Amino acid sequence: MGKTVAEKIFAAHLVEGELKKGEEIGLRIDQTLTQDATGTMAYLEFEAIGIPRVKTELSVSYVDHNLVQSDFKNADDHVFLQGVARKFGLYFSPPGNGICHQVHLERFGAPGKTLLGSDSHTPTGGGLGMIAMGAGGLDVAMAMAGKPFYLVMPKIYGIKLTGKLQPWVAARDVLLEVLRQLTVKGGVGYIMEYFGPGVATLSVTDRATITNFGAELGATTSVFPSDENTRQFLAAQGREDQWAELVADEDAEYDAVLEIDMSTLEPMIACPSSPDNVVKVSEVAGRPVAQVLVGSCTNSSLRDLTAVASILKGREVSREVSFEVNPGSRQALENLTAEGNLLPLLTAGARVHQSGCLGCIGMGQAPPTSMISLRTFSRNFPGRSGNQGDQVYLCSPEVAVASAIKGCITDPRELGDYPGFTLPEKYLPGDERIEEPWPENSEVEIVRGPNIAPFPDFEPMPETWKGKVVLKVADNITTDHIMPAGAKILPLRSNIPAISEFVFNSVSEKFAGEMKAASSAGHFGAVVGGDNYGQGSSREHAALAPRYLGVQVKLVKSFARIHKANLINFGILPLTFADPADYEKVEPGAELVITGIRQALLDGNDRVTVEVNGTPIEAVVDLSERHRRILVAGGLLNWARSA
Repeated sequence: MGKTVAEKIFAAHLVEGELKKGEEIGLRIDQTLTQDATGTMAYLEFEAIGIPRVKTELSVSYVDHNLVQSDFKNADDHVFLQGVARKFGLYFSPPGNGICHQVHLERFGAPGKTLLGSDSHTPTGGGLGMIAMGAGGLDVAMAMAGKPFYLVMPKIYGIKLTGKLQPWVAARDVLLEVLRQLTVKGGVGYIMEYFGPGVATLSVTDRATITNFGAELGATTSVFPSDENTRQFLAAQGREDQWAELVADEDAEYDAVLEIDMSTLEPMIACPSSPDNVVKVSEVAGRPVAQVLVGSCTNSSLRDLTAVASILKGREVSREVSFEVNPGSRQALENLTAEGNLLPLLTAGARVHQSGCLGCIGMGQAPPTSMISLRTFSRNFPGRSGNQGDQVYLCSPEVAVASAIKGCITDPRELGDYPGFTLPEKYLPGDERIEEPWPENSEVEIVRGPNIAPFPDFEPMPETWKGKVVLKVADNITTDHIMPAGAKILPLRSNIPAISEFVFNSVSEKFAGEMKAASSAGHFGAVVGGDNYGQGSSREHAALAPRYLGVQVKLVKSFARIHKANLINFGILPLTFADPADYEKVEPGAELVITGIRQALLDGNDRVTVEVNGTPIEAVVDLSERHRRILVAGGLLNWARSA
């Protein structure tokens, strides 16, 4: 039987286990990336491992999230990250150079490579034919130390593309259609692999938009083949020598297949407040819009910005709309300027910001109260914009700019003929400010500001665990619910004691106080949840900060992949209800006892009994042998130190 693209890359990088679906495997990681909101903690963890220099082929530290320097915190982190890069042999991409995923696609990504990033949208690299996966910072730190990355071998979901996108229909609409059909849980346990005759009609930029946005399916990653379009993209980047053809065998088999005829698609939009709440733009057209944002790692490439500029030529943005553009990279901004397409944005009324994530993670650009914000971003979880009760819609750049012009949600086909535009055959690289790795043994002082706190220590798992349910939540709880982003909280990512004050803040403002009170009395905490618990960002702070407060057990109906891995890394036991109906039996304040849990983990038991106020229920322990040893040790760092 032939192999898929994903299976070929996995086979070339397998260092532990067998390529059997559902079995744990270890992969060699070629490249890593971090961004500043997760990177400071990742490098503190790397230091704790005790390795003098990164052992990957290439590792990059990006600064793209916490760009607003309203006080010393973010600025101190940037200095720390630059020092770490110089000392340990990483590339360093400074503030304003661009969003990690966009810059990595342009300057570092290569077909057939594995990439592990401390950001959930790392699958952007799949547009180049990479296996690019998001993970917690500790997993990335271990990869930088030369350790394998462990995961359960996913199934492969084949997305067969036929036809060709019609004018005004964009690559984002492909993934919006996939989300409409499969939902935010549809990719759990899968790699989404794109194949079929329609693939050849999509540029690498189009593909990267799809693989980036594919993170919202809950998938392990998404990947396209590497073909002639890939070669042309790398040639434009001056990196053609890094191209290699990589396609699925003709007799490759997929575990599931979804076919999409792209010629039948029309402009789509995700309504508040989930990426899978998708309808046709025509169904919600006419709703007044107050804010339109073009940017984020999903749609901020030169192609997207050029399309917006071309549409705006001879037009003006509605005076009722704040229209803002966040370029994805210095390269995109330099080439946009060189091609004469920056001025049309400015004269039409756009506000052009620095290259970075900005409003996508709530770092500014919050919308007006109760008014619609239209964004080309990847997520519209409740309150993520910085305002509770926000009305955030997700759409393509074409829908965004048409709506900015009209002042209401608009099907862009109403604007007439789609404007033609071309992209340069050779790009200005835009990488002048990226620092290459310093030579080994360079004299480097790592400067640590007062907001950079030491990494906390955690105790091993006890033989019998006793605690109280501090919080009960419903389905599809995101990492934004658990550990919010935003301009107030993001600068505290280097300081676990400080950021822990905001755990579950948007769900229960009392959570941190109740957990601290319980911990001071010697009691541990548990959180009970529904399906797809922990979807969204890869932020390990959503596990690390609750663990710091004393949470040691999560009992839910099902977990999102990255969050479950992060829980294990920090010694939080992830359990699922053997009978989902038992979810109704466990209420906040319930006393939980798990007798003999330490030995049960070591013995490989796949179920344990949880006493809920003295009444037993069964919970599933779905863990590899390695995960069990990590939990018994109290977390991955404890286990690595003792190994």
